[in-house]
Amino acid sequence: MPVADRAAPWAAGGVDSPYAWARLALAVALNTLGGVGLWSIVVALPAVQAEFGTARAAAALPYTLTTIGFALGGVLMGRLADRFGVMWPVLGGSLSLGLGYLLAAQAGDITSFALIHGLFIGLLGACAMFGPLVADTSLWFRQRRGLAVAICACGNYFAGTVWPPLLQWGIAGLGWRRTHELVGIACLVLLLPLALLLRRKPPQQEAVTRTGGGGGTALGLSPNVLQGVLVAAGIACCVAMAMPQVHIVAYCVDLGYGAARGAEMLSLMLATGVLSRLAFGLVMDRIGALSTLVLASLLQAVALALFLPFDGLVPLYVISGLFGLFQGGIVPCYAVIVRENFPASEVGVRVSLALSSTLVGMALGGWMSGFVFDLTGSYRMAVVNGLIWNGVHLALAGWLLWRGRARRVAFA
Repeated sequence: MPVADRAAPWAAGGVDSPYAWARLALAVALNTLGGVGLWSIVVALPAVQAEFGTARAAAALPYTLTTIGFALGGVLMGRLADRFGVMWPVLGGSLSLGLGYLLAAQAGDITSFALIHGLFIGLLGACAMFGPLVADTSLWFRQRRGLAVAICACGNYFAGTVWPPLLQWGIAGLGWRRTHELVGIACLVLLLPLALLLRRKPPQQEAVTRTGGGGGTALGLSPNVLQGVLVAAGIACCVAMAMPQVHIVAYCVDLGYGAARGAEMLSLMLATGVLSRLAFGLVMDRIGALSTLVLASLLQAVALALFLPFDGLVPLYVISGLFGLFQGGIVPCYAVIVRENFPASEVGVRVSLALSSTLVGMALGGWMSGFVFDLTGSYRMAVVNGLIWNGVHLALAGWLLWRGRARRVAFA
């Protein structure tokens, strides 16, 4: 084969090309680096609280505002990606992250610190590195779309694995202000050049199949109704998901095992969550996104239910690992479902909206589990509450799967 012919797939940069895989690696790097925005305040919270002399609730305000900003900003960044291409929101997010950390390092009180995090790090910063990049990835793959989207979505888990120990090391040795300055500089130096590599536009997309016409989706629902169902499903699945992820450390403290054991279990959940996303990505390419969503939801319910009869140290490690293995495949399914049912020109905002709803679910579920614990003095009913929400998610996912199969039979 002539040299020019061998280079053609890369030069063409089409769907499933070597360039698409290289772009996926770039997206994972950006997602991992930019994911610091969701983890830094968790690590810095004790030091910030101590310096400003605030109560724990006030010290948690930066995390709350960052999470809310991330959810809202993801939709904004997705819309910008649809209109101008993904490079521009990622560039803007990189600048905002860098500026946000530099400004946060100079904050004089907890209120300004929280507002800077919510605006620059959440609303305008880290959100650009998740939903828009997952959506962009879905446009570059057809045969391995499920796996590619799942790999891209692993970036925030990688961030949760890489950043906390680095941040803790920096805060212990340099203080939280100097660490924030260094993170800000790192965002500007590392993210901006990588963002510029995203300037190539996605290849021409295949048309979305719409059985039944009338502007409806392939599932026979109007676009906004399907979007609403996906948002509801995203909230429901992550209310259930939040119970162990947000409260496992506190649960271990209550059981007398200590915070360190709980932190190890959380790390185990995140590590097996990466394996889960990769495995479910392969499954998605074989059985479809809707079937995978139902399967992952059912398995998450099984793992969550295991927290009811078992509270020994070794069983909790095993259950934590299983929970990560079972729940990690849920979130990437939403991106593929959107790509299969909406025009490519709307994928950025539609995927970002679906993924942002999962953050809302995590925030709601974390608070709700704590509220139930305060009422009952035990996490047992919090687990039951999570199972109820998981049942809602399973019902929604099952209904979508049933509609999809019924429509295929009807129009066969």
